[in-house]
Amino acid sequence: MENDVKEFLSELLKQLKSIDYIKPEDIPNIDLYMDQVTTFMDEQLAASKRYESDKILTKTMINNYAKNNLLPSPDKKKYSKEHVLTLLFIYYFKNILSINDIRSILNPLTEKYFGNDDGFTMQDVYTEVFSLEAEESQKLLKDLGKKYKIAGETFEDFPAEDQKFLHTFSFICMLSFDVYIKKMLIERMIDDLNEEKAASSHENTHSGKESKKTGSN
Repeated sequence: MENDVKEFLSELLKQLKSIDYIKPEDIPNIDLYMDQVTTFMDEQLAASKRYESDKILTKTMINNYAKNNLLPSPDKKKYSKEHVLTLLFIYYFKNILSINDIRSILNPLTEKYFGNDDGFTMQDVYTEVFSLEAEESQKLLKDLGKKYKIAGETFEDFPAEDQKFLHTFSFICMLSFDVYIKKMLIERMIDDLNEEKAASSHENTHSGKESKKTGSN
């Protein structure tokens, strides 16, 4: 069993290395046309595909992101480095969050840091977040190794010919529960952010009305 865990972790480490995140310096510093953006993303994130025919990003996706206010409009049909960084955030979020939830957490960033020439930028945000990647990958490996070992010790009284599948089923259930809890936590935090934003907007509106009343007296 111990050898199985080591072999599993070794294989997982190889997979994690193959899907290493895109570094800011890997993104062209020149503005790109849409075709160039989709080609870049497809090449850089090819290891993330489940099937060879999968598309990382398409023109339709980009247009929908812009239409749904997830992505700032391009400048003369060209996309900047910050557009690509924003698309990367969308790519990582879209498999677990709704469009509305992604908008709730991305809009405050793009409104404040996108195209900001005076202070912090979207690249600074991206770099700060993904600087944690190496440390988090090690923690993830340890946690997955522990879960894999526990799953391999389940269903001991079941028929031997069924145990391999049942061990896999146990492991999938453990991972699914982990994802479920984290997704629920993320959604709750987003709801809290939306409530705070709504309360702040209401307070500002109320304050503005009071100021107008005071000024008219």
